[in-house]
Amino acid sequence: MKQITVLGNNSGRNAGDAAILGNLLQDVSDEFSDVLFKVPTTHPRFINRHFGKFNVKPVPLLPWYGALKNFGLPLAASMLKTDLILICDNILFDRKFYNPLFNNLASISLVAPLCKRLDIPIVMYNCSIGPIDYPYGRKALQKVLDASDLVITRDHQTGELLEKLELRFPELIQHADCALNTEPTAGEPLERIIEAENLFQNPNGTVGFNVNAYIDNWSRTGSYSQDDFCRVIGESVDCIIDVFDVDIFFACTQIMDLANTHRCIGYSKYKDRIKVISNKTYTYENIAGLLGKLELHIGLRTHTLIFCAAVGTPMINISSYPKSHGFMRTIGQEDRYIAFENLNQNHILSVVKNVWDHRALIRENMQSRVAEEKRKAKASAKLLRKYFA
Repeated sequence: MKQITVLGNNSGRNAGDAAILGNLLQDVSDEFSDVLFKVPTTHPRFINRHFGKFNVKPVPLLPWYGALKNFGLPLAASMLKTDLILICDNILFDRKFYNPLFNNLASISLVAPLCKRLDIPIVMYNCSIGPIDYPYGRKALQKVLDASDLVITRDHQTGELLEKLELRFPELIQHADCALNTEPTAGEPLERIIEAENLFQNPNGTVGFNVNAYIDNWSRTGSYSQDDFCRVIGESVDCIIDVFDVDIFFACTQIMDLANTHRCIGYSKYKDRIKVISNKTYTYENIAGLLGKLELHIGLRTHTLIFCAAVGTPMINISSYPKSHGFMRTIGQEDRYIAFENLNQNHILSVVKNVWDHRALIRENMQSRVAEEKRKAKASAKLLRKYFA
């Protein structure tokens, strides 16, 4: 039996990360029957509970196992005692490089050269890389690239970044994000959620929003606070309700975002017309199914955009970090974004009006691009055949 170690953000707190893992496990299992997946995680019960249908073994990243999250014996052992390592999602960046509670690149770069010596192949699997802003980050990333056998990216930006930094890298193939192949909850199970949460009762439709918890950390640091952002979002929600007479649905895909979500709602005068659904209660499949019922969605986290693409919902990107804009570019929607320097209620409303007026055509035009991206995401599993020979 082949063992595959899957490195990603697998704590169970982020629906997008869960979707990446779930679809990766499905795609690789469809291609290869005799595989044990080892998944380093701070939440072993989440892995067993949600992915138990696969042959999966959680690797606990917990202090009593000798780990400070991704730094310590469990991660090293899972990388050094395996047949193949898959690095997925967007875990190779150098922000908070020396903080193992946040950064993965430093820890992985320590072990990757040993994997190379032991002939354990490393494949970057439908991933993004970056940002890399510091010399130590560039050096660490080069160590991982030198130990890697194949780089499969999910966007244009990763290849462009590697070229810009003048890094050496192995064969690079651009495919797509695993989460695009999420099978949304549908039929009676979805209707039960809709009834329980009293959703989609307005005949004029519902517009979606998504925000995150670290606005002032990733974008315009020191000049744009969470309160500034939340006030703009709350005021924009009111404008959209006034103009279109719709209800609002906040999709929260990372548990840590709930506080900021409610802070945004606190600035609205229409709190009774706003619903919040989060991955604290619902699975990523549930959330994807609900996003499919929206007229359009304005999202900050990349995976709310990916879920919308998967179910054909027009979306607008609040552009705070490169991977979101990279995804929109991949599906031909790069013009439908709101930059932080233009983040005000009048501009948000103008972009929403444009998408609202063309939403049927946008749905139609996205279909072929998204279908091709789904095909590429699944095809990545076939590229692993040479490691199973």
